[in-house]
Amino acid sequence: MTAHRTRGSQDADDLDVEEALALVNENPGPRPPGRTPAPAPGRASAPGEGAADRDRRAHATPWAEARAVAERAGRPGRAGRRAPVSVTLDAALGLTLAAPLTALTDLPSFDTSAMDGWAVAGPGPWEVREEGVLAGRAAHPPLTDGEAVRIATGARIPPDTTAVLRSEHGRTDAAGRLHLDTAHGPRTVAQGQDIRPRGQECRSGDQLLAVGTLVTPAVLGLASAAGYDTLTVVPRPRAEVLVLGDELLTRGLPHDGLIRDALGPMLPPWLRALGADVVSVRRIGDDAEALHEAIATSGAEVVVTTGGTAAGPVDHVHPTLHRLGAELLVDGVGVRPGHPMLLARVHDHQHLVGLPGNPLAAVSGLLTLAEPLLRTLAARPAPEPYTMPLRGTVQSHPRDTRLVPVVLRGDHAVPLHYNGPAMLRGVAAADALAVVLPGGARPDEETELLDLPWASSGIGVCFT
Repeated sequence: MTAHRTRGSQDADDLDVEEALALVNENPGPRPPGRTPAPAPGRASAPGEGAADRDRRAHATPWAEARAVAERAGRPGRAGRRAPVSVTLDAALGLTLAAPLTALTDLPSFDTSAMDGWAVAGPGPWEVREEGVLAGRAAHPPLTDGEAVRIATGARIPPDTTAVLRSEHGRTDAAGRLHLDTAHGPRTVAQGQDIRPRGQECRSGDQLLAVGTLVTPAVLGLASAAGYDTLTVVPRPRAEVLVLGDELLTRGLPHDGLIRDALGPMLPPWLRALGADVVSVRRIGDDAEALHEAIATSGAEVVVTTGGTAAGPVDHVHPTLHRLGAELLVDGVGVRPGHPMLLARVHDHQHLVGLPGNPLAAVSGLLTLAEPLLRTLAARPAPEPYTMPLRGTVQSHPRDTRLVPVVLRGDHAVPLHYNGPAMLRGVAAADALAVVLPGGARPDEETELLDLPWASSGIGVCFT
């Protein structure tokens, strides 16, 4: 898995001694012999930690505020509103309506039968016409009192029909005449019974769905029924992924200090699930000039980088953004894992999300910065926040929010093990991430959850 090396400075996701003890024990007790406590925030740095890293730690944006900044960054501003596009129905799934969905016809557009049975006129009994009425056929001749005709669900109602008599509510005698079946009690025929009248669902010109509605399969069905061949939608924001690091392999087993790239395969489908159109994935390595060229020439609206966001000798993201004149909107977030993530406005039509190199830390960055940015650019509605009680105690970070993989079991969220910054084993089985604030979460305490895009459950592997 991708777990970028320290790169000349203390990894910003690694916990110091006091922090690690706080995550394991509420009362850590005496310090083990020979260990030196890490410095308190704002004091002298740990060995090897650069001044830039210390400054980012001290001025990290609180987690909730970072998400709000990312959401605001995607709103129309200096770049103006993103132009809507017209797409066919089969290309509209997951996009957002940029124009109201207005009925182009009455629904239904003619009186139809709601059931299989007989269209009848008058109180009965009825003489049954020989030819039945099927869906998709032209208008049938009018009925006269005492007449009935076999009719299928969805077929056009003949003029002067009183009602539709369901198949199970009628019987025919030896002469072929239709009667009400009263074997199980009295039965009557009411005017309009089991008929769907024209315009029952909507009239032509009625607004069916508002601007901003997410196009789901049901929306596609409604649009088709209402007469649409295309929809006017907000296009997916274009995203490009830049995978950084000389140590990454794309195939085979890790060897000789080289490790497999986990983020290259993971990020594109995850970004698509968040609403992006991933135009390319490029592997660059630890090359400042190549990184500058890639960002400067990218036509994507959102560039996502992996690793290189700290202040080590081969961490080139910050210097490159400075060279490009980019505006840093978020430079470090008070969240674990994923502390050294960043968000920058490269220019009016482009943002960069810098993810940490460790896999779970990168997931944290996706849900903290990429999700609200992409959601807003795509004009998707924000998910309704929700909470569930946690089963078991979850320790907190002393200062920062923690994002912990959980599975949903009944009415509880169950924290998963294997939730270190470099691990994906826990989140691979997770349904959501629990937002654990400083101070921790006690058993059965209501805790905010962030759904993963696929939000699956019932996986037969449990790491608790």
